[in-house]
Amino acid sequence: MAPRANWKGFLRLSLVTCPIALFPATSESDKISFNQINKRTGHRIRYLKVDADTGEEVSTEDIIKGYQVDKDQYLEVTKEELENIALESTRTIEIDEFVPKNEIDDLYLARPYYILPDGKVGHDAYAVIRETIRSTK
Repeated sequence: MAPRANWKGFLRLSLVTCPIALFPATSESDKISFNQINKRTGHRIRYLKVDADTGEEVSTEDIIKGYQVDKDQYLEVTKEELENIALESTRTIEIDEFVPKNEIDDLYLARPYYILPDGKVGHDAYAVIRETIRSTK
């Protein structure tokens, strides 16, 4: 199966802008995962969402988000409130400067991604940006 883009937006270098799609460079499907099994019965273990005080299971529709302001005190936050405070985004990655590879902290290489032009329109602009990156090493 072809990888799906994690994010779509634009890449801008000076006056050149092109639509891009961001893809994970590694695949989760190549990793081995295990299930937890009850040793006595051989049944798979599942996790339930339970109320911390009563121990009763809570259905998904009864779960909301909250920000802890004090011990056992939460400020409830609705989905609409979160959407209203979301930062405006141009969905644009702006290239301000190039740095040598050896100056990039390994922390940023822990989860690699790659970008490709998104659609035929961006191919020429993407090639200009790519060649600029190559020429500056």
